[in-house]
Amino acid sequence: MSTDASPLTDQDLEFLRRPLLGFVSVAAGPVPAQPRPVWFEVTAEGTIQLFTGPDTFKVRRLARDPRASIVVAAPVGEPERWVSIAGRTTVEPDGAHELASRLAARYWDLGDPARAGDLAEMLAEDQVRVVIHPETVRRNVY
Repeated sequence: MSTDASPLTDQDLEFLRRPLLGFVSVAAGPVPAQPRPVWFEVTAEGTIQLFTGPDTFKVRRLARDPRASIVVAAPVGEPERWVSIAGRTTVEPDGAHELASRLAARYWDLGDPARAGDLAEMLAEDQVRVVIHPETVRRNVY
């Protein structure tokens, strides 16, 4: 296993650009972390962004303590590999619907009317972008 505070490597970025689920945990003091599966996007700047409702539990926790982490693992059938990114977050009021649209196209077949309808429902809701600014990166490759 490798741990460092360096930016994401080219191999990390290539891995994170795949349509994989990430598991996000937010800091909760004495309360145990409760990871949630999320769609995510790695940006050109090396941050990780996801979208969520402005009144969700994770956003309320981030208002108290802006630390979060995401773990992304390779699917079964591939060599074991994972990347864990931890850092401070910002909650951005803009760009969430555009992010949701990009990620829906990445994870779903939007030619399927049911999935297109699911996206339309998402876009009808208020959303914010949560941006994780990496401070620590851990990775493991077998």
